[in-house]
Amino acid sequence: MGSGGSASGWLTGLAAVGLAAFGAVQANAACAPETLDLRGPGGTVRFHVEIADTLAERNRGLMFRESLPSAGGMLFVYDQPQDVAFWMKNTLIPLDMIFADAAGRVQRVHANAVPGDLTAIPGGASIQFVLEINGGMAKRLGITEGAEMRHPAIVSEKAAWPCE
Repeated sequence: MGSGGSASGWLTGLAAVGLAAFGAVQANAACAPETLDLRGPGGTVRFHVEIADTLAERNRGLMFRESLPSAGGMLFVYDQPQDVAFWMKNTLIPLDMIFADAAGRVQRVHANAVPGDLTAIPGGASIQFVLEINGGMAKRLGITEGAEMRHPAIVSEKAAWPCE
């Protein structure tokens, strides 16, 4: 995936679902803790994220929320890569879960997790970041395995898309 690709695929999909809060992201745009950029074959999108980087924050996640802004999400940050699994206990809205390795490269996308479901959703081995967004959004945006995340928390010297 190159940084100079066209954003037309994702942006066309965004226009179709009325998500004006998203926009094309310049490859050299500064990283900020409250935003996460995600790029794939169809282009680049930006999410406004809350960070869950402590055990308490990760345990609570998006529980008890009745809604999530269309361009919003929560980024779960682990100290090191590990096997992770999520569930939807006390979660009221359907979510897509995007699991990424230490380099910020997407390893798995779980679509439309069912609110309240206690079934474990495995992310796979060596996961360090998990982005939760509104259910169905990943498919609408064409977010797939191999896409790359950019955020200040992704500090690996092998970051697929480092902050500059």
